[in-house]
Amino acid sequence: QVQLVESGGGSVQAGGSLRLSCVASTFSSYCMGWFRQAPGKERERVASIYIRDDTEVYADSVKGRFTVSLDHTKNTLYLQMNSLNPEDTAVYYCAAGDSLLSCLQWRHNYWGQGTQVTVSS
Repeated sequence: QVQLVESGGGSVQAGGSLRLSCVASTFSSYCMGWFRQAPGKERERVASIYIRDDTEVYADSVKGRFTVSLDHTKNTLYLQMNSLNPEDTAVYYCAAGDSLLSCLQWRHNYWGQGTQVTVSS
């Protein structure tokens, strides 16, 4: 069982930046990632990172703007979000996958409670 606690959400104007953090109770998972869900929309993948070698994977919608990273000394996952636009407004969830298959399929097993990100135009 992995407990995940996100922080760092908030409100920002278009073009601004935010950094989300997610503290994990353990880094025993195969990968960790970020998902988001906007009102009235399905949850979508944002970025994932493999714990063994820090390989990063991004959704096309955030490539070049968002950066996912790990601090192995603090069991913490980050999401640096730059050049934010109103379409990035959503609840962002931290998640962990406990197998290669779950990570490849973006079917993560453990979830945080979510943190709201609001981008105004």
